Amino acid sequence: MMDQWVSPDRLFDGRDVLTGKALRLVDGRVVDMDETPAEAIRVRGMISPGYVDLQVNGGGGAQLNDRPTVAAMDTISAAHRQFGTVALLPTVITDAPDVLEAAAEAAIGAKGREGVAGLHIEGPHISLARRGTHAPGHVRPFEARTLDTVARLRKAGVAVMITLAPEAATMDDISALAGLGAIVSLGHTDADAGLMRQAIEAGATCATHLFNAMSPMVGRAPGAVGTIINSDCYSGIICDGHHVADEMVGMAIRARPVPDRMFLVSDAMATVGGPDHFELYGKTITLQNGRLVNAEGSLAGAHVTQAEGVKRLVDHTGTSLTTALRMATSIPATCIRRPELGKLAGRPITDLIVLNDDLTVRGDLASVVDFTLDEMTAG
Repeated sequence: MMDQWVSPDRLFDGRDVLTGKALRLVDGRVVDMDETPAEAIRVRGMISPGYVDLQVNGGGGAQLNDRPTVAAMDTISAAHRQFGTVALLPTVITDAPDVLEAAAEAAIGAKGREGVAGLHIEGPHISLARRGTHAPGHVRPFEARTLDTVARLRKAGVAVMITLAPEAATMDDISALAGLGAIVSLGHTDADAGLMRQAIEAGATCATHLFNAMSPMVGRAPGAVGTIINSDCYSGIICDGHHVADEMVGMAIRARPVPDRMFLVSDAMATVGGPDHFELYGKTITLQNGRLVNAEGSLAGAHVTQAEGVKRLVDHTGTSLTTALRMATSIPATCIRRPELGKLAGRPITDLIVLNDDLTVRGDLASVVDFTLDEMTAG
């Protein structure tokens, strides 16, 4: 049995940044945290739970809509893990019913596999006016086939987040989804504040990429944006410097009436850890100056990692380090009712990351501890 203590310069436990603490590892898993003993292995940097991302369309050259398979989910997970994301929701966007059903079967098949925490269904029940890059030909009102698919996922114990526009579904539909245990997230919507509030009362508990693809907040009309900011719903937000102005990201975080409701998403596409282009709905999406754009020059997803988002939150939006780390770990984990994903206790060291002082990811703790031991041996 391997039993050792490791002591980093700082330690983020999912809630707070701590100093003077060490983790006890038994056979490569965290079993305790306490004051640093003399025999602890010293680790430069900060140890944190690995990042959690609830909206990941692709990575490593794989796009879930194009390849709705377990193998594609493994590829996407592996691509993001090298950048510090250890749990994610592969995301299938608006498409034909058989694509959604294939993605659901893949999510059931991938249950328990490294890094795959469930499935995010983004569309097809959204607003045409706020569809963004989603294919208009597949946008449609809520249907029983989708409810059956979600029921099948939940029966298999798969965490489900489903993004829909309240104008594309009834309040009974939203209640039925929530009753199954799905996380109903409001997004790609042109709804006014009144309809948004009805959807929240019906069981919606989250919003998808705040500000993007939703009715804006203006002086006399809160719209979807203002309603979500002023609610107790969880909400994802993209922080890449392209989708939302840094000032607006910081403002939204500070304006929420309930703490720990904002979480970071990447909305990443196949280019993360992959080539600089990919096919979506048969058309080429290209990476240009950090932005993913379609032939018309419109944004089509994001080319960003959770690690880059955390760093940008701290460096450019006025967000504290503690809040930024929560937004990428414990808050999204709690949102999908998997709180263990945002904690240190019981986690394998491959699910813990080590951050440099500039918040870049040095590696997972397993690789860093091996490196540290090599340094000690060499010395």
